[in-house]
Amino acid sequence: MTIQEIQNEIVNEFSMFDDWMQRYEYIIDLGKALPLIEEKYKTEENIIKGCQSKVWVHGEEENGKIVFTADSDAILTKGIIAILIRAFSNQKPEAILEANTDFIDEIGLKEHLSPTRANGLVSMIKQLKMYALAYNAKN
Repeated sequence: MTIQEIQNEIVNEFSMFDDWMQRYEYIIDLGKALPLIEEKYKTEENIIKGCQSKVWVHGEEENGKIVFTADSDAILTKGIIAILIRAFSNQKPEAILEANTDFIDEIGLKEHLSPTRANGLVSMIKQLKMYALAYNAKN
């Protein structure tokens, strides 16, 4: 699937919920299902700066695509990074760099987060795009 198709799928999933309590529960469930980052990648250099919680992200190139893994010490934040990883993992670096993140606004995520969590969300997106930039530069 393309990034846009995955983002549309996420928007559709969130539209099934009537209120934000249900959506928060869904985000938490997504976080619980997130494949965990290997302990060796839980390093200072893999921590996303600008997040209130600790969030570790690691990306590796496999067959021309970037595969992301992540973890967080906060359950809601873990769900947020799970959404981003679902949208951007297993995609070509160019596609990640070109992708927009309008789907976040469409599901209303940013407006329902505290200012520090919203800043963290922006930092997570930047970090995923930095990985894409780095791998794109190598090729």
